Amino acid sequence: MNLTQTIKEQARRLGFALVGVTTSEPLPHARVFEDWLQMGRQGEMAYLSSPRSRRSRAHPQEILPECRSILTLGMRYPTPPRLGLTEVNGSRRHGIIAAYAWGEDYHTILPERLRSLVAFLESRVGHPIPNRWYTDTGPLLERELAQRAGLGWIGKNTCLISPDQGSYFLLAEILLGIELEPDQPFTLDRCGTCERCLTACPSGCILPDRTLDACRCISYLTIELKGPIPLELRPLIGAHVFGCDICQQVCPWNRFATQDADPAFKTHLTQPEVNLLEEMALTGEAFKARFRHSPLKRAKRRGYLRNVATALGNLRHQQAASILAGVLLQEDEPLVRLHSAWALGQIGGKQAARVLRSAFRTENDMLVRLEIQNALASG
Repeated sequence: MNLTQTIKEQARRLGFALVGVTTSEPLPHARVFEDWLQMGRQGEMAYLSSPRSRRSRAHPQEILPECRSILTLGMRYPTPPRLGLTEVNGSRRHGIIAAYAWGEDYHTILPERLRSLVAFLESRVGHPIPNRWYTDTGPLLERELAQRAGLGWIGKNTCLISPDQGSYFLLAEILLGIELEPDQPFTLDRCGTCERCLTACPSGCILPDRTLDACRCISYLTIELKGPIPLELRPLIGAHVFGCDICQQVCPWNRFATQDADPAFKTHLTQPEVNLLEEMALTGEAFKARFRHSPLKRAKRRGYLRNVATALGNLRHQQAASILAGVLLQEDEPLVRLHSAWALGQIGGKQAARVLRSAFRTENDMLVRLEIQNALASG
């Protein structure tokens, strides 16, 4: 067995279900990324548009000048249940968390395995190898590298899709200062005429050119966006409180997935569906303790409770009115108060109106006051 085959076998033993190799040559579709940035599709993710980031995404050797090959990897995470369109569009009574975030943070799990893989390779060649590794933490066009390494194609939903194993994968890359045998790129487009992902997306963020408008994406709005969710987009979020799987859940290729999730993701730190009423009561300390090892910590408590309040407003959960009232009157975070006021306006009724009027008399934040006024007008 040659060195390339040996390292691939070791990667599979470490739990990577997808393994491929590509070269360090410049990426031809970097222009698409540049155009995407020019249109402002990245929203508040300013790190994507820094000059260094833009150069590196097109030219991997900007990251590692000695780079001669790139090992591309995919680790499978849990598959959420397939949902009917009625369920997908939010007619539920619990908050929805994206499948990749049910267990431990992959930023904790994958780096250890990537380091181990590099150490294994160095032990085989007998000397240190220049390297850099990332799992969505570096300036790389991950999906294009994966496609060029033969792992699958980039679907209309912008996800990398393996014809054998679907799209529920976390991607990672190791840039290596050693030459490995590259795989043939995956050149087929197996989406065909299917447009289920475009049709099912509640916010219409998936664009016809296989990019998406992050500013409208539910995952962006519930994780990356740090401020208030735009008013016109709040109803489109439905019951999602962290991330979204809809475009993958409706993809026919995920019906043919053959691999179970890696065992590291089988222990759930949070349930796929959370009790929204209980979540609104999370204190700062409780949030830190519960999500210390979870991807949900990225949203921070203020962002997470913003999302929970929005979901309660969308579900018009009558039982939530008293809980949201307490939040509006006692919560320290203006962002959480703002979205609680909006949710009360969506729920409506005499109790909600009474609480909103009371809160308006004591509220000092101008944005929250404006939200209360709008909620009273809508109710």
